[in-house]
Amino acid sequence: MSRVVVFGGHGKVALRAAPLLVGAGHEVGAIVRNPDHVGDVADAGATPIVADIEYLDVAKIAALIEGYDVVVWSAGAGGGDSKRTYAVDRDAAIRSMDAAGRAGISRYVMVSYFGAGLDHGVDSGNSFHAYAQAKAEADDYLKSTSLEWTILGPSALTLDQGTGLIDTKEAGATGGSVTRDDVAAAVVAAIASPGTIGRFIEFDNGSTPIAEALG
Repeated sequence: MSRVVVFGGHGKVALRAAPLLVGAGHEVGAIVRNPDHVGDVADAGATPIVADIEYLDVAKIAALIEGYDVVVWSAGAGGGDSKRTYAVDRDAAIRSMDAAGRAGISRYVMVSYFGAGLDHGVDSGNSFHAYAQAKAEADDYLKSTSLEWTILGPSALTLDQGTGLIDTKEAGATGGSVTRDDVAAAVVAAIASPGTIGRFIEFDNGSTPIAEALG
């Protein structure tokens, strides 16, 4: 059993991951910005932690997550405002990594996206550019840390019912789509598998059981 803290606790993936984590024997804290979301988070089995990480420095984030064993980053600005996208998806994410180290937490699981990277190729005039660049810089920073990191790169997210089956890019995934249920299950499987440490794992829905596909 581990104590797992999830940034972006009211997101569609996080709300699906919380009961799976609890079912796997973990204790879960979920960080949310909006106090109105506390009930939903508690119903999912997590302990709500109300904090606006966009405005917290490293020391305050470290205090917030002290005592946990694993960090899961599933937060995001939600697009639209490029300034806020950089503030949350890049800057706050990076501060959370530094805070994890300061709090003595070694394990860090980042939810990114299929195709993320500094070579994303998204034109600066494209509305997706800020998100692509912010995620790329955050992921790149995470790789440079001494944390035991895993970056999950799901393809386009759907609200279809989970299948429990995925394929990774190495197994032929091309960036189609994957259910949020299966992304949540991949978060849980990544935490359980030391073999995912130090890997960027891109995946679609496919034909391989999630735990087996992640290796």
